Amino acid sequence: MQAEEAALTEYLRELAATEGITITTERMARFEPVAFDANIVELIESAAMQRELPSKRMTSGAGHDAQMMARICPAAMFFVPSIGGISHNPREYTPRPDLVAGANVLLDVIKNLAGDV
Repeated sequence: MQAEEAALTEYLRELAATEGITITTERMARFEPVAFDANIVELIESAAMQRELPSKRMTSGAGHDAQMMARICPAAMFFVPSIGGISHNPREYTPRPDLVAGANVLLDVIKNLAGDV
C-alpha cells in the first residue's frame, strides 16, 4: 500500500508540473490490516459446513467494525453472497434465503462461543 501511495504521489507531482496545475491530496483514513481470531474463523467455517453452506476464506480490504474491534478483543467477520458480487453499493442485493442462512451461521457461532453447543 505504501509503495502504491508513493507511486501515486510521484505521478500526481509529475502531472501537476506537466500541466502547470496544483494538485492537493489529503489522506482521510489509514488503518493497518488485522488478523482475525483463528478460533472464531474456524467456528464460522464449521457452522457453515454443518449447514452445508459453501465457504471460502477471503481477505477484505474494506474497513469494518470488526477490524477496529480485533485490536481489542477476539473478532472475525463473514459475508453472505450478494448478486453479482456487488458489495458496498446501492445495487447490492442478497436474497432472503441467503440472509437467513447467514443469520443462522451467526447464531451458531454465538451459541458456540457462549458454550451452548
